[in-house]
Amino acid sequence: MGLPGNSQNLKKKAKNAPVFSNSVYEGQDKVYSDNPLKPGEFYNPILQGAYPDPAITRKGSDYYLVASTFAIFPGVPVFHSKDLVNWTQIGHALDRVSQLDVHDTGISAGVYAPDIEYNPNNDTFYMIVTAFAGGAGNIVVKSKDPAKGWSDPFKLNFQGIDPSLFFDDNGKAYVVHNDAPDKGTELYEGHRVIKVWDYDLEKDQVIAGTDKIIVNGGVDLAKKPIWIEAPHIYKRNGKYYLMCAEGGTGGNHSEVVFISDSPKGPFTPAPNNPILSQRHLSQNRPNKVDWAGHADLVEGPDGKHYGVFLGIRPNEKNRVNIGRETFILPVDWSGQFPVFVNGLVPMEPKLKTPAGVENKTGKESFIPNGNFTFTDNFTSKNLDYRWVGLRGPREAFISQTKKGLQINPFPANIKEVKPTSTLFLRQQHNSFTYTTTLDYKPASEKDLAGITLLQSEAFNYVFGLTRKGKDAYLVLERTEKGASKVIASQKVDVNKPIQLRVKAEGDAYQFSYSTDGKSFVNLGGPVSGDILSTNVAGGFTGTLIGLYATSANDVQPQ
Repeated sequence: MGLPGNSQNLKKKAKNAPVFSNSVYEGQDKVYSDNPLKPGEFYNPILQGAYPDPAITRKGSDYYLVASTFAIFPGVPVFHSKDLVNWTQIGHALDRVSQLDVHDTGISAGVYAPDIEYNPNNDTFYMIVTAFAGGAGNIVVKSKDPAKGWSDPFKLNFQGIDPSLFFDDNGKAYVVHNDAPDKGTELYEGHRVIKVWDYDLEKDQVIAGTDKIIVNGGVDLAKKPIWIEAPHIYKRNGKYYLMCAEGGTGGNHSEVVFISDSPKGPFTPAPNNPILSQRHLSQNRPNKVDWAGHADLVEGPDGKHYGVFLGIRPNEKNRVNIGRETFILPVDWSGQFPVFVNGLVPMEPKLKTPAGVENKTGKESFIPNGNFTFTDNFTSKNLDYRWVGLRGPREAFISQTKKGLQINPFPANIKEVKPTSTLFLRQQHNSFTYTTTLDYKPASEKDLAGITLLQSEAFNYVFGLTRKGKDAYLVLERTEKGASKVIASQKVDVNKPIQLRVKAEGDAYQFSYSTDGKSFVNLGGPVSGDILSTNVAGGFTGTLIGLYATSANDVQPQ
């Protein structure tokens, strides 16, 4: 399932545009080969690759999940499941420029930490999010059916980040979010508060003057907790529960919970916080999952509770190239407070399915996980939802031909903070192979097409065909902190299509090419994936693998 490849904003086909075909991504992580699934098991994370900050809601037997996308376009993927194990992507909440303007923003700006909620009082879904782009701020979009698209945004009149909605059973609605402390009351770096507002469902706006601070700093202000954020309110047995992330989305990440008799507080922290964290465990544990937090709860099909949250699977050098992913754990709510089952011990790569659920991931259009192969010859009318753009619609630069997918190059290169003519997949494994076939004859030194591996506009690799004089060259360029260096270049014959390949084994990446479709020649030797990690590059995304074309090339063969 996917978006029609010719639906909007199509440019005229360039005379000399590259055509990509035979796209094959293959995951090769040892953790999955060492831990094969048995009947009644499924792999965690449920969404591999950069799908951070998950939020989840339920209508009847249908579950819907969203994640952050920052400057990726379209924004905020929407996933559907009947059982919390088998998921399909049904679209994006922000798939129009009228909803999301990220054309001039860095890759880690854009949309942060969405929340999705179903309001049974008016049979409507809401997706609320902070947009650090286009002057949007905090916005909400609505839908009667998430599979059929979302409204244009309603701009909300409050500052801060990580908003979520709560719909009480008496019909009242509230927004809760992270914010800075009142002016002059900030006590330390990272000191934040949680605020709640009454929400007007008729006007889709917070009600002025109703805001109230319900958490100051975190569980224990005396301990100077940092980055209390990602709040969600739940109601159970007449009590109101506030669950938040604390410690920042890194090595000190955790999840904490509070209780109150009212959605406007006062909220008292649980005595057993945190209820989810991996921060106190040995750094040398096998198959390490870390940074766990930013969670949301839902009741499962078996009547038990489950929590989705973000976590990371670092490589052998403890670098985070894949990005923050979406995990799930059962939640024990048999006592007064919810606790993530095995959320404070080293996480395992496998979980038991809820009773009666069959794992069908990778079949019947369900999203695969574990080690899988994703092959795309671009012959389908609909572009797979896994393909995304950056800062603008894919439809502005792609067109389908009998030979494959044509990318019409923009006069912008991958290092510019502009929309780029690049079609991306997320890196979803620490070890993987990606291969594509490129049919292209660059006409000038300004022309380039090939593969890019991108952590951001300032940290990336480019492996592509360009021209020098009368000859075509394949070049490998490394960009770190915005400074570029050509690692290797090779004159090649482009009278026939050329295959390009990148193979990663943890931190070691190798770029190769084939002109005969059989044997591959390495260019530049193994190179470090350091610049493709958030440890080195910073930011909030994971590595993106891109089919890239530009008419503003500045990579010159040596």
